Amino acid sequence: MSDTDQRLYFRQLLSGRDFARGDQMARQMVNFVYLIGDRATGEALIVDPAYAVGDLLDIVEADGMKLTGVLATHYHPDHVGGEMAGWGLEGISALLERVQVPIHLQKEEVPWVERTTGVGASHLVGHDSGDVVRVGSVGVELIHTPGHTPGSQCFFVDGRLVAGDTLFLEGCGRTDLPGSDPLAMYDSINNRLARVPDDAVLFPGHLYSQDPSQSMGTTRKSNYVFRPRSVQEWVAMFGGA
Repeated sequence: MSDTDQRLYFRQLLSGRDFARGDQMARQMVNFVYLIGDRATGEALIVDPAYAVGDLLDIVEADGMKLTGVLATHYHPDHVGGEMAGWGLEGISALLERVQVPIHLQKEEVPWVERTTGVGASHLVGHDSGDVVRVGSVGVELIHTPGHTPGSQCFFVDGRLVAGDTLFLEGCGRTDLPGSDPLAMYDSINNRLARVPDDAVLFPGHLYSQDPSQSMGTTRKSNYVFRPRSVQEWVAMFGGA
């Protein structure tokens, strides 16, 4: 076992089951929240905190960890909080009332998160693709994967790809929403994520499949979004600009 394997703190939490148990929207949306940290230093990051931030902070504390930052995959309210379908969802705004930590985003997503959550730019850290956010000695690489939103991003850490709504075990994020781009999604899935090896494990933003995770190799073989072999085939299947 490598030093990183021993130090890495990694948890996958399902909304409506592991936290926000009494929240109808949380149960319906089946979002995943991830905790990533360094067991040796006790520092942790949280990916896409929403619905019940108090529950999430309690889990971090119960594990003997201290929250030092937030990683946000994209601006949608079920990932960072805000109003959705008439529901007000807790998110980073409520979290910042409890603990002052930086919110790490892709640069393109900063204004979208500001509008959705009301959180000011002073709390938001805009990144470029390839930047690494460190938590203790654990490095998390940020991969810009536009398509679902302009600043959607995935996180690669120790053979794990936390993909938000860019890529699910079955399908990918919608590309018919404000800020979406079908052609950018094709590029993200087939080119920007091409460097992620087949033996890496995909951890999606929602439980839209029987299993909560699987290898990228299996995903590339079984997920229909990898069937188109060209932009033309993608447009024929999914539409495009």
